[in-house]
Amino acid sequence: MDSTPTAGLWDRLTGIQPAVPWWIVVLTGLVALAAVGPRPLWLLSRNAITIAHEGGHGLLALLTGRELDGIRLHSDTSGVTLSRGKPRGIGMILTAAAGYTAPSLLGLGGAALLSAHRITLLLWLATALLAGVLVKIRNLYGVLTVVLSGAAFVLVSWLAPSGVQALFAYAVVWFLLLGGVRPVFELQVKRRRGGAPDSDADQLGRLTHVHPLAWLLLFHAVTLCSLIGGGRWLLGL
Repeated sequence: MDSTPTAGLWDRLTGIQPAVPWWIVVLTGLVALAAVGPRPLWLLSRNAITIAHEGGHGLLALLTGRELDGIRLHSDTSGVTLSRGKPRGIGMILTAAAGYTAPSLLGLGGAALLSAHRITLLLWLATALLAGVLVKIRNLYGVLTVVLSGAAFVLVSWLAPSGVQALFAYAVVWFLLLGGVRPVFELQVKRRRGGAPDSDADQLGRLTHVHPLAWLLLFHAVTLCSLIGGGRWLLGL
């Protein structure tokens, strides 16, 4: 059996791509910031953060031995992940804590890959993660959102030239790092106004008997530190 095609795919996946000029890193960071900043754009781009948020819940549910029933994504950029298992304990705590931290941690991991010049590996891993999320989606809007996101990664990783792949990869990672920060501040504002009584922070407060504000501080610490650390990696500092 000829193993050349398989070897070629493996070499492509694990290969190291050329270093990206500094202006591409800065430009893609500004594009990502524009997608996160203005509210009209944020209401659209936040769907991608919701995919990462709910995917984080789902992944930790599986890793901690819980049974993942499904994920639903809604047009108002909210989402819900349903899992079964013990209503308390470390598995439930980790599952609840994974949502707001997932986009930033994914961005941090992506920044590490890009700093090692592994653009192709990043794109393929992201595609695989989206495929895993798609299997657990349980509503039409969620399927549409994840399929469109996955299609973008597939098209870029298979058909686009290396320069476009670099632009896309850096923009995605910057977006995860920057976009992971804003939802925590939004949650803080909602809670100050008396909203979101069943937020992840409040659920964690009930599970651990630690005040929800402490969990909000943890979310802030993870997202901001990821942005600083990931940004330094991307900028080569």
